[in-house]
Amino acid sequence: MPIIKILPHATLCPNGAELKVAPGTTICEALLENDIEIEHACDMSAACTTCHVIVRQGFSSLNEIEETEEDLLDRAWGLQPDSRLSCQAIVAGADLTVEIPKYTINHARENH
Repeated sequence: MPIIKILPHATLCPNGAELKVAPGTTICEALLENDIEIEHACDMSAACTTCHVIVRQGFSSLNEIEETEEDLLDRAWGLQPDSRLSCQAIVAGADLTVEIPKYTINHARENH
């Protein structure tokens, strides 16, 4: 099973984490299943950017980005060339290293 290495995030995952996940799982699902409460204000329907992550390693192993996601990412805080919406990024067989940005476009955190 692939491993997702989560880089430390001050509030969501202060010590970082390593998660074993099944291929076919989205990054967002993997985080939530492992008690890393990433925001997902649209309930993972690709309608916001609150679950934005930066894939530092393994980006090319993810599913191809679709136009809807690409358009939404333009609104994400801290957008980088290796940014994805974690609700749309599907894990394949390769290990990943993921950074959760410090901020989102939400002014108030959703309580999911």
